[in-house]
Amino acid sequence: MRAAGSAFEQRACKELERAGLKLLARNYTTRYGELDLVMRDGDTVVFVEVRHRIRAGFGNAAMSITATKQAKLVQTAQLWLAANPKHAQQACRFDVVAYDGPSESAAMTWLRNAFEAE
Repeated sequence: MRAAGSAFEQRACKELERAGLKLLARNYTTRYGELDLVMRDGDTVVFVEVRHRIRAGFGNAAMSITATKQAKLVQTAQLWLAANPKHAQQACRFDVVAYDGPSESAAMTWLRNAFEAE
């Protein structure tokens, strides 16, 4: 399962880099959770959550990011910013890159500013 997640994170990173974003960090982990990708889009720090769902029986990949997961991502992002003070004053946003369908043919959806930090 972890290998599949890594493959989708790598795929998402390549697509976002193609769109002009720059990778700052990958798999930043704290006791609150993990940031899959931390990227820079111009002067904005972008925290990217990558999700994959083969079937939509319980909703699509993007819908799997609950309010609890969002709160954990925000806490982890705050710790990343504290550990990287040169980025602490930059604008930030939370993006979701969702893949739905079988691995080989999963369609990508990029939701910019998918949710706000509370």
